[in-house]
Amino acid sequence: MPNAELTVSAPGRICLFGEHQDYLGLDVIAAAVDVRIRLSGRRRADSRMAIDCPDLAEKDEFDPAVDIPYVKPRDYLRSVVNVLKRRGVPLSPGWDVVIRGTIPINAGTSSSSALVVAWNQFLLEAAGRGGTVSPEEIAELGYLSEVAEFGEPGGKMDHYTSACGGTVWIRFDDPLAITPLPPPPGEFVLADSLEKKDTTGTLGSVKSRVLAGVAEIRKAHPGFSLKADPTPAMAEGISRLPADPRRLLEAALRNRDLTRRGVDLFQSSPFDGRRFGELLSLQHGLLRDGLRISTPKIDRILEAALGAGGLGGKINGSGGGGCAFVYAPGRAGAVVEACRRAGAKPVIIRIDGGVRVESGRTSDRSQEAP
Repeated sequence: MPNAELTVSAPGRICLFGEHQDYLGLDVIAAAVDVRIRLSGRRRADSRMAIDCPDLAEKDEFDPAVDIPYVKPRDYLRSVVNVLKRRGVPLSPGWDVVIRGTIPINAGTSSSSALVVAWNQFLLEAAGRGGTVSPEEIAELGYLSEVAEFGEPGGKMDHYTSACGGTVWIRFDDPLAITPLPPPPGEFVLADSLEKKDTTGTLGSVKSRVLAGVAEIRKAHPGFSLKADPTPAMAEGISRLPADPRRLLEAALRNRDLTRRGVDLFQSSPFDGRRFGELLSLQHGLLRDGLRISTPKIDRILEAALGAGGLGGKINGSGGGGCAFVYAPGRAGAVVEACRRAGAKPVIIRIDGGVRVESGRTSDRSQEAP
């Protein structure tokens, strides 16, 4: 018999290198951080799911025993249930669930991906199957529930980082490969600009325009790929593109190369924190000037943070608002104050583990992430 009470949590994430690259099939380095979504549930006598999200002042209730329609755009609580039902996961009895979190919402730190990862884990645990499913499988279920189910433009970085935890290098080859990396020592500061953003709109716009540039180059050079260095003839073709697709395509290629430098940095010993900070700031420059996803306020926040002793930082997530983060070992307190004076809502963060069952495990196999 499943336990009567169950609590599961999953972390948000920061993208260290490779922002806006996962949906292009390019490598990323990301890290789970210690802001989390937490689902606490009590088993019901009937089959209904009653969900309370006090942070959003929202509630939902439905019965998994019948077809579950979507009642709003990106209806993730229902989509997770529908994806699991198609896979034959038993979703009875029902649960009263309260969802709370410390991840900034719609701010680029993967609150929605952490939610679908945690909800998948919760329902599998409730069905007595949690110990038979790996973090990687939870990540795939999260991607199916959030992105594929609604035809969204995002990739898989958020789901794999939240499910697996730690610092990870993800290669989107076939098959996908995920390599744990040693975490950067010391603290980061996550600074919410409090500027609202349009996640799917920004992702869709950048992705479509980069891919339009790729398609244009392939008309003359069918072998062109974002994963390979362009030949001189391909580079010449890129230079002849109209300004907008040329800028975006060149930024994607430079971002890819910067991620490769990040991999080398993480695989070197001892870890060079100052160089790490420099590369973070270089990437922000690419995102600001190449993809144009930063904002004047986020630029001011980062400038203030670096002036207070931060070693480097960048915008985080799809952009157009939301969060930035700064690497600030030994200077986090001063950086927090500088970010606050610049109009942000800052918090000190550290690298954290992945999705986990905090109480009420229904099976013996541990699902703790590294």
